[in-house]
Amino acid sequence: MAQRDLTKEVMYEGVKTLVEAEADHIHLPQQKLYTLFSLAFNYLLFMSSKKPGHYIIRVEDSYLLEKLMRKSKDQTSRKFLQKLSLPRKFKYGNAIFHLDFFNLSTWANTNEIPKEKIQAALIVKNAHKSPIGHDFSDIEDEAVLETLKSLPANYYLSSLQEFVPKTIAIAFEEEFDKSQKIKFPFIKEDDSQKTVKGVSIASDINIDEI
Repeated sequence: MAQRDLTKEVMYEGVKTLVEAEADHIHLPQQKLYTLFSLAFNYLLFMSSKKPGHYIIRVEDSYLLEKLMRKSKDQTSRKFLQKLSLPRKFKYGNAIFHLDFFNLSTWANTNEIPKEKIQAALIVKNAHKSPIGHDFSDIEDEAVLETLKSLPANYYLSSLQEFVPKTIAIAFEEEFDKSQKIKFPFIKEDDSQKTVKGVSIASDINIDEI
């Protein structure tokens, strides 16, 4: 895996771009999920050294978390996520990082953090869209079910933007009204088809997932 990690130069340029961004809420819309996560996460580590406090990592689900632990494009991100995965809380310097998922039942611990002490949040959505949207089929309480169904489409992000001063959302083919898109020039846009060893691969197949 290490031979595919980002170079120090690329990591520096990526983090520098995020440091210099003036927007409070940033959307990284490109398709290279694991590259974007490494850049955004290292930015949070840098930010945490300047602004002690609490930082939230919100990942779509445990399946995506497991992929990020294996495929993120730098060793620091991979090792940090392994330490953070259980018990979903990890102290780093003068900052504390917290992990939760899009599922509201995992928000209990992060909801207890004093809002004024939260410095930033990184939200990571899988590159593949769910064909069924929110799945609340396992909820039996009708009142809770109605509340969940009334949630906005991007509740996993908008709920944080209400009180977190800095958010970075990694989400391919999504639109967020309150976020500014940032694209890294060293990440090339995918063509309609890619050719790998003489075989054409359609653009809707993510080579990073293979």
